[in-house]
Order: sequence, then structure tokens, then C-alpha cells
Amino acid sequence: MEYTIRPTRLEDMEGFNALRRMPGVFENTLGLPSERVQRNIDGFQAMGPDDHNFVAVLADGTVIGTAGLRVCPSPRMRHVGSVGLFVHTEYQNMGVGTALLKTLLDLADNWLMLVRVELEVFADNQRAIQLYEKLGFETEGRKRMSCVRNGRYADELLMARIRPGVGG
Repeated sequence: MEYTIRPTRLEDMEGFNALRRMPGVFENTLGLPSERVQRNIDGFQAMGPDDHNFVAVLADGTVIGTAGLRVCPSPRMRHVGSVGLFVHTEYQNMGVGTALLKTLLDLADNWLMLVRVELEVFADNQRAIQLYEKLGFETEGRKRMSCVRNGRYADELLMARIRPGVGG
């Protein structure tokens, strides 16, 4: 399987929306089943210089994964970024998530000089947690009953990665 990772474009928003609403992906996002493509278009158009989004696309333009990094705008936290990531169910466990997250971490480490990259993940999303741990993220805490999923309250883990070689 060949795919390309590149910055997100406006024409990706329909595929981005379909990916976010896909069974097997949707349950691990904070989106709603009623989310419309226009919401994604509005979000894309509202991105500023602290927002960095990438997609993994097949040759025909099908979006099979997406990852975003947002640099904290507070002057005292400009060394911190937060990430989000999701991959099409048919392409999970095939290296797409790893490639997308490595793209974000390269940007964070070598271009933005971020020290801390953080994320939140559902506590029962073991595949995602394993990916994050493989790339140096550590669990720092648990937010109990922090969001609703499938009619129940769910816990999220707070995870972060400190750039290798940077002391605290």
C-alpha cells in the first residue's frame, strides 16, 4: 500500500469528515454523529500559524489518516504542543498512525523546537496507547468520566512526551 503524507488541503475536508465519522474511528474522537462537512471546512479555514495538520492519502486522494499539532498560544507555554490522530479502520495496524505521528514529532522537535507534546486518549484505546508509548509518550494522569461515549461516561488518559535530550 502506497500513500503520501502531506499538509491538509481544503479539498480533503469531505474525506476528513468521512474518516472522523467512520465506525471504528468515531468512537475514539470527541465528534458527534451529526457532524457536517461544513464544520470541518470552517475549522480548516480558521487554522492559524500555530495549527499544523497533515493527512495520509492514497493516490486517488482518499484520506486514510490525519494528524494535527497545535502549539500552545500562551507566551509562557510556547514550548508545548498538543496532538490528535486518527486512522481509517482498514489501514490501522499498518504503520499509517506511526508515520503520521513521526511527521508531527519531527515538526515539533526540529522545526518548532517544542519541548513537550501532549495528548488525551480514551483509557481503553489500547492500540493508540501502545503507539504513543512506542514513540516516547508516558501516561501522566487520568481524567475520570471526562466525556460521553456510546451513552456512558468514559475516562481519558493524559499522555505527554518530553523531547529527548531536554532536561527538566
